Amino acid sequence: MKNLLFIILLATTLFSANLDWPSDYDQALVDAKKQDKLIYLFITSDNCKWCKKFANTTLQDELIKKRLHSEFITIHMSRDKHSIPKQFETAPVPRHYFTDTEGNILYSSLGHRGLPCFNAFMDNAQEQFEFNK
Repeated sequence: MKNLLFIILLATTLFSANLDWPSDYDQALVDAKKQDKLIYLFITSDNCKWCKKFANTTLQDELIKKRLHSEFITIHMSRDKHSIPKQFETAPVPRHYFTDTEGNILYSSLGHRGLPCFNAFMDNAQEQFEFNK
């Protein structure tokens, strides 16, 4: 019985990775300015299968997590739970926004993306930021 409970717990953990990211956009702007980093805003819906798939696959990759946390201030907002600033579209989801320290959108996209494509998103945001300096 203990083994069965352990297997169920492990499977639940593996297949429903939870993003433990802040959802306070104003604080993200403050942190971005302090740390001189861009912001990555991930907008989802609570019942979106593609949002969950992206969170459970691409965002769980160790290299992606390392890069996100070293180069960006990460924020996750659900359109079902959070008050999302008006400059960000919330449908369809998942939505990806990369902004500068002032909240100006540098790059945006939508949908589930694999590792190479998401890495390209981060590259594009960084390039746009450097271009705008």
